[in-house]
Amino acid sequence: MSDKNAYFDDIRPLYDSEVREAIQTLLADPGFQHAVGYILPDVDWEQFSAVMSGYKTRSEFQHEMVFQTVTLLASRVTAGLRGDNWENIDKDKSHVFLSNHRDIVLDASFLNILLSGNGFDTTEIAIGDNLLIHPWIDTLVRLNKSFIVRRGVSVRQMLMVSKHLSEYVHYAITQKHESIWMAQREGRAKDGNDRTQDSLLKMLALAPEDKSFIESLKELNLIPLAISYEFDPCDYLKAREFQLKRDNPDHKKIPWDDLISMETGMLGQKGHVVFRFGTCINPELDKIAAAEPDKRLQVDMVTSCIDNQIYRNYEIYPCNYIAYDLVEAGNRFADKYTKEQQTAFEQYVTGQIAKITDVPDKDEAYLRTKIYEMYCNPLKNHLEATGK
Repeated sequence: MSDKNAYFDDIRPLYDSEVREAIQTLLADPGFQHAVGYILPDVDWEQFSAVMSGYKTRSEFQHEMVFQTVTLLASRVTAGLRGDNWENIDKDKSHVFLSNHRDIVLDASFLNILLSGNGFDTTEIAIGDNLLIHPWIDTLVRLNKSFIVRRGVSVRQMLMVSKHLSEYVHYAITQKHESIWMAQREGRAKDGNDRTQDSLLKMLALAPEDKSFIESLKELNLIPLAISYEFDPCDYLKAREFQLKRDNPDHKKIPWDDLISMETGMLGQKGHVVFRFGTCINPELDKIAAAEPDKRLQVDMVTSCIDNQIYRNYEIYPCNYIAYDLVEAGNRFADKYTKEQQTAFEQYVTGQIAKITDVPDKDEAYLRTKIYEMYCNPLKNHLEATGK
């Protein structure tokens, strides 16, 4: 296969030959202009456009525009961003980094600036088409090495779409030698209780057709990645959605909800942020294949293996310990935080709940409980995984 395989034109990132035209399309779009002004309020548009127009490759765009913007953003919205366990990545191989999902935009963006800063190539990024609310977003993410995950298709189309996506992931790893970032599930875990979806692993193993489930996954050199944000700017939006669904089981999100989540997640304060790599699961896959011939049970075992690594590698913050004690109505971890930190966290949650202004019969006690659970559940999973 060549690097330009028309079979994947519907989902692939842009080629370098398409970059200049894509940039001019972006610069002419009022929606993109508004987004740039929103994220970079002091930007000089003419100067910005001139710089953008000079980029000829995706790499130039990423390293000179995206990375500078994300690094500046990180300095404003985090108390520190770091990556751990770089020795677990084999520079001679391409990997699928499979992670829990905390922020719609910044999970992959932060990962790529950390990778680049530590001498690794950036990843291609899996992004759901439900987030491509405007045409300019589609153009922008493909320019930034994203490929598209088709969602909302019929049951009849799902197998075909899933097989096509699996083929692309294997093609990117084995032929293009590009690493990939993917979330472990569709959408973010609203309650902080991260779980790898069985369907994701089954999709990844649809290609190549002549390989077993285990052998197909081994081809991807999969490394679990734990992402830990001290604070989630979208916690109140998630709590709001919990109450709306509690009060109306038929409640459905609209595209506007995703747009608000993207903006809130990008610009809200996150505290400390840590990306911690697990180890490649190929040795575990060999053990699973030797111990269990039943593919259905193999899927469960691989899921548990990935989840366990993610849980073990969480960074645990004082707010997680505080939330645990508040949820459990105890003081098991009272030595992990101060009274001042507890008061500050409870005041933080009160402030987040105050941002919810459009929910009929707003249930503040319920909303507070849901937010506490979001911060408690990562610690619960970490304790179970580490046997503490």
